[in-house]
Amino acid sequence: MADKDTISFDVQSSTGDVQRLELPDNINLSLMEVLKASEYPIPATCGGMALCATCHVEILKGVENLSTPSDTELDMIDTLPNAAANSRLACQIRLDHRLDDAVILLKG
Repeated sequence: MADKDTISFDVQSSTGDVQRLELPDNINLSLMEVLKASEYPIPATCGGMALCATCHVEILKGVENLSTPSDTELDMIDTLPNAAANSRLACQIRLDHRLDDAVILLKG
């Protein structure tokens, strides 16, 4: 578990590689922005407006800790052929302590 000043979670690529990210808790970014800054292959074509679903991820661990997806996010996830019950759009997840110890699978 991360200390009180950081947020730590694991990111799993589609090939199974896992990397632990540890970030300051006060950077006020979305998960999509963090993944792009960490050079993960997230197209994020719409720039974080929940209009394209190119930042689709699955929350393998910790989905119950996240805020409920908006109707807009759910509508976009419904368009995905490979969506799962734990699918989310990374642009709609704010970086905060609810992500501590989560495991995020990149779907791109």
